[in-house]
Amino acid sequence: MSRIIYYLGTCTTCERILKEIPNLNSFTLREIKGDPITAKELDDMKRLAGSYEALFSRIALKYRALGLGKMTLIEKDYRKYILQEYTFLKRPVTIIGKEIFIGNAPKVTKAMVEAARGRS
Repeated sequence: MSRIIYYLGTCTTCERILKEIPNLNSFTLREIKGDPITAKELDDMKRLAGSYEALFSRIALKYRALGLGKMTLIEKDYRKYILQEYTFLKRPVTIIGKEIFIGNAPKVTKAMVEAARGRS
């Protein structure tokens, strides 16, 4: 079963969440700044998430800097920006089998920790 976590090493929130995950050593950890996600990985994430938009972070600093808030983005735009700039991927992204957990909202983190515990 696939168990992978995409995170940013300089993100204190990601680091805090990683400490909450039971059996962390059973996961493949991918630090996305040093080892960027591939187009295939992003496409696989999209299949699980339902859309690229679900994976896209609007709180990335470059979101405002590039004026993206003033534009109408479509799926291919979200895909392009995530592949172009790692900060546009909502973090962390955790995949456990066919389940995907995106971002750091408390309910997402709780569900992800429970899924990690239940399938360890």
